[in-house]
Amino acid sequence: MNGLTMKHLRYFEALSRLRHFGRAAEASAISQPALSVQIRELEELIGAPLVERGSRQIRLTGLGEEFAERARTILHLVDDLGDLARNATGPLRGRLRLGVIPTVAPYLLPEVIKTLTLNYPGLDPRPREAITQRLIEDLMEGRLDLAIVALPVSEPALEEFPLFEEEFVLVRPKEDEHKPVPSSDRLQEMRLLLLEEGHCFRDQALFYCNISTSPPRDLMEGSSLSTLVQMVGAGIGVTLIPEMAVAIETRSADVSVSRLAEPRPRRRIGMVWRKTNPLFAPFSQIADVVQQVGLLKQRDGATYER
Repeated sequence: MNGLTMKHLRYFEALSRLRHFGRAAEASAISQPALSVQIRELEELIGAPLVERGSRQIRLTGLGEEFAERARTILHLVDDLGDLARNATGPLRGRLRLGVIPTVAPYLLPEVIKTLTLNYPGLDPRPREAITQRLIEDLMEGRLDLAIVALPVSEPALEEFPLFEEEFVLVRPKEDEHKPVPSSDRLQEMRLLLLEEGHCFRDQALFYCNISTSPPRDLMEGSSLSTLVQMVGAGIGVTLIPEMAVAIETRSADVSVSRLAEPRPRRRIGMVWRKTNPLFAPFSQIADVVQQVGLLKQRDGATYER
C-alpha cells in the first residue's frame, strides 16, 4: 500500500484507543485538525472508511476495528525492534516504560529509579502507577515495556519473573498493641479497613480473612494505604498492609504493628513483560535491580516488630 507510514498507524491507534479526536490529538502531541487530516489521508489510501464520526464521539467501522488490531500488532513489533537495536550493544539505554501497582510504587519505585539511573546513565525510565488490570492492558497494547505487580497474573502472553515475597502485617490503634493478635476469623468480626475495589491487595486481604465477595457491613474502604493507616490511628478500625509499607506509612500515625499468626498471609512481587519482546536479557538486569532494592526494603521494614 503505497504512501502508508508509521505516522498514520500511530495516529489511528491513538484514535482507536481513545475514541475521541481531541484526546487522541493531545496524546499524539499534534493539533486536532492535523490528526483529522492524517486519518482522512489514511482512509483515502485504504479506499474505505475506518471511522464513523459523531458529534461527541467516534466509532470504528468493522474494517476500522480490524485495521486497528493489525496496526497495534505492527506498532508493537516496530517498538520491540527499536528497543532491541538500542540495547544490542553496550549497556542499557533508551526509554523504559515501567508500570507499578500502587501498593508497591511509593515504597520501591524511588530507590529503583535512583539505582537504575546510577547504574545505567543512558536509560530513560518513565514510570506509571496504576492498578494491576490497567497495567496488564497497557502491557498487552504496547504502552508499557515492563510492570511490577503481584504474581501470578495468569496471562499466557506475558512472561512472569518472580522477585521476592513479603508478608502482610496488622496495623491497630496504639492502645491495642499489648492485646493478643487476632486470628483471621476474629478479623472478620472487627471493623476492617481495606483498599477500594480494583486493588489486588484488597482481594488478597479478603482471602486471608475468609471474607467472601460480599464483605461485612463494617468493612470500610480507602483509596491508599496511607489513608487506611491514618484512619486506624484515629481509632476507626484495623487494617492490613504489606511489609514494605510499614516504615513510611506508620512514621506519622499513632498505631501499633504486629505480625499475624501462622500461616501468615503473604504476596509474591514480580515483573512481567510480553513474551514477544526480544529484550529478555536487559529486562532480567532490571529485574535484578528491583529484586535487590525490594530485599533491602524488607530488611529495613523488619525493624517495626516490637
